[in-house]
Amino acid sequence: MVVANIMAGAGLTHGGFYVHFDSKDELLAHAIEAAFAETDARFGQLTEGRAPASALTAYIDAYLSQQHREQPDRGCPAASLVGDLPRLTGDSQVAFQSGVERMKGRLAGWLQELGRADADELAASALSEMVGALALARANPDERAAAAFLRQTRTRLKDRLGLTSR
Repeated sequence: MVVANIMAGAGLTHGGFYVHFDSKDELLAHAIEAAFAETDARFGQLTEGRAPASALTAYIDAYLSQQHREQPDRGCPAASLVGDLPRLTGDSQVAFQSGVERMKGRLAGWLQELGRADADELAASALSEMVGALALARANPDERAAAAFLRQTRTRLKDRLGLTSR
């Protein structure tokens, strides 16, 4: 229904929209790519020009924030879509995995700059922890409990990554 409304607003039929894509999976893959690109840009602006420890700290703080929890439509697609991906196929899964790999690569880059020999493994673990924590906090209807969960995860993750002593 949303596509039909958007196309009607543009003075076109919804059939004209679908002619641009070979399948619904291709359409979804493009949407996933766009969502990751928007998230990459937002977090890129937040961390640009910062030293690695400062960038990583800012990234963790923003990712595990109450604001990010409250804005799933503007937030990271990894936390929003991870439960749906096993039911998708083809291009959608590839687009999702590509976005996740870029996120992991960003974290690993900062960790490498901080001298961590295990940067790739640590980045994968940290990303899993952040995505999981955000998804669980979004699912919790108790605002105070969700906020505490995010705060505790931020603190423990930064401790584990050695960011609190810097």
